Amino acid sequence: MSRATLVALLGLASLIGGCRTLPGPPAAPESWEARRAALQGRDHFQVKGRVAIAAGQEGFTASLHWAQSGAQSTLALDGPLGVGGMHVTSDGTALTLVNARGERLDSDAARAELRTRLGFDVPLASLRFWILGVPDPSAPAVEVLDVERRLTSLQQNEWQIDYADYVVVKGEWLPGRMTLHRADVRVRLIVDHWDS
Repeated sequence: MSRATLVALLGLASLIGGCRTLPGPPAAPESWEARRAALQGRDHFQVKGRVAIAAGQEGFTASLHWAQSGAQSTLALDGPLGVGGMHVTSDGTALTLVNARGERLDSDAARAELRTRLGFDVPLASLRFWILGVPDPSAPAVEVLDVERRLTSLQQNEWQIDYADYVVVKGEWLPGRMTLHRADVRVRLIVDHWDS
């Protein structure tokens, strides 16, 4: 075998060895009930993305960073170029909001500020579950699933949540795009990064 042939074969072997197959979709879970229970039990994750909110005649877009640690949800919203940001922390009952001026508001004052800024009452306790693609286990819900046993739509606590896209994260499906509707409020979320 000539030296040129040997070099060509070694190059081809290294090229083939360097190719990777992209991971396919995760294996289907045994049941929706098992998958739903596993995701409802997840209490540590982070999501980075973008939201577009329309409430009545008002609307705005913002970047979003949601971090869940146990029962505590931490939500950071920043408008274009960092304008009008706010940082919200909630454990399901207590609520704290720090606005763009660095002012800290607690409890009812924080809820009032959040309602004024966004134009509606944010369902933070349920949103931590909806963002994972499952209903809040504390309230009844109407679920519609696709063939992969993922939610395509959910009705809960007077909200309609539609899931338009999923992404594979560490071998499981998590929402990539979702829209929440209630009365004259519409919230669209596009996930740019999951850390689960």
